[in-house]
Amino acid sequence: MPRKSNPVDALKKLREQRDELAAKEAKLRDEAAIVLGHILIECGAESIEPAQLRQIVRGAMALGIEETLKRIAPA
Repeated sequence: MPRKSNPVDALKKLREQRDELAAKEAKLRDEAAIVLGHILIECGAESIEPAQLRQIVRGAMALGIEETLKRIAPA
């Protein structure tokens, strides 16, 4: 007969998995930042101040990417 799992052990394992996922997320965020940084440099956006870039991105995300693209596209 299979032994029932111990809830304490299950919680411990779950916490370990969360820690592993958090570490993986942090690593992937850093890698994504590098990729996005390269894209910005390729576009010549390195002259934009970080606070301005943050404001631009937040505005675009609030408005929605498709709507932002429509508004900035040449007429």
